[in-house]
Amino acid sequence: MNIKVGTAPLQGTITIPASKSDVHRLLIAASLADAPTEILLQGCSADIEATIRCMQNLGAEIQKTAYGVQVIPIEKQTETAILDCGESGSTLRFLLPIVAALGKNAWVEGKGRLPQRPIAVITETLREHGCTVSANGLPLELSGQLCGGRFVLPANISSQFLTGFLFALPLLEQDSEIILTTEIQSKGYLDMTLDTLQTFGIVIQQTETGFFVKGNQQYHTPKRIQADGDWSNVAFWLAAGATTKPITCYGLRQDSKQGDKQILEILKQFGADVAVAENSVTLRPNRLKGCRMDMAQIPDMLPILCMVAAVAEGKTELYNAGRLRIKESDRLAAMTEVLQAFGVTVEEYPESICIYGNSHTKTETEVCIHGHNDHRIVMAAAIGATILQQKIVIEGAEAVSKSYPNFFAEFVKLGGDADVL
Repeated sequence: MNIKVGTAPLQGTITIPASKSDVHRLLIAASLADAPTEILLQGCSADIEATIRCMQNLGAEIQKTAYGVQVIPIEKQTETAILDCGESGSTLRFLLPIVAALGKNAWVEGKGRLPQRPIAVITETLREHGCTVSANGLPLELSGQLCGGRFVLPANISSQFLTGFLFALPLLEQDSEIILTTEIQSKGYLDMTLDTLQTFGIVIQQTETGFFVKGNQQYHTPKRIQADGDWSNVAFWLAAGATTKPITCYGLRQDSKQGDKQILEILKQFGADVAVAENSVTLRPNRLKGCRMDMAQIPDMLPILCMVAAVAEGKTELYNAGRLRIKESDRLAAMTEVLQAFGVTVEEYPESICIYGNSHTKTETEVCIHGHNDHRIVMAAAIGATILQQKIVIEGAEAVSKSYPNFFAEFVKLGGDADVL
């Protein structure tokens, strides 16, 4: 699907959908719990649908309700589960250790770039602890019973590796110890995992070298729980508010564990006018200045921060971003291409990107931008059209369905121009 995006500024109010990162975790914990759980959430996405589909195929019953979903936990079953993870890295990496802990047989597959995304750390660790795994990439077959013990894991490739084992190990008969060989990156996502586990009654002890996980634990349902609003996706609207006209976003918890909540401090560092209320945030345009930003803990923010940087005075450097090369696209290369299409001066390095603000050149004709089958690239490009006042055509705009299917509908409600070609 190609979408033509105009230059009309965005303005108004919007209620943010549920965080897919939070919903993934809640769906899994509820499926492992001792009784049904109602998860209250607004909106859905292809990634969330992937986790729902996989948990259903593992034996959970998940029914959509007027306010979210009702989850009836997994029951014992012996047949091989077919787990289609779609393009969801979280679904894949969370579920591999969980399937092994449940002792189930599974055929696991995915599409898009998911088969190329690294999972060897997980598959090799599963083999070391009693499982049979047919390959180090998708598709693969998994069987055997995961055994507890000592798990040595890196934490600098993806926090998703660690999250999967933290969900799985409490289910084992034996106690387990996780030894981390590196510092944790994307720590906010790990904090979300630990918060979800605590909510469902699972005790995880942090140690000097990692974590100690007691075996034979039981997930206990909170019966009803509200999913967080999505701080990752709200960043696109906040960026528009900081650079065009005021935008107020509702449905956000200020005490959220989501690392991407840092978007507020980052926009303040750029010089944006930020007003915070109990469950909303308002951004108003202001004079912005370039700065240096460490992306190690908030890699998903890079695409939209590139667009903010394009209208900030001076140079902006976004560094410690090498992991973005193994996301849905090579996001450093993709954003370099997008910025250049807008006429912005940009420099790409192995681990960083530098943007020179107010260097762009506008054209009267529409600029064609490839979405790289990456939801965050598509959304950043659409916001970029309003920020940089450049008409564009985005190829492959349907990629937004991965995390934010209603993005363009909300874009239009806020006054934007977006037409399907």
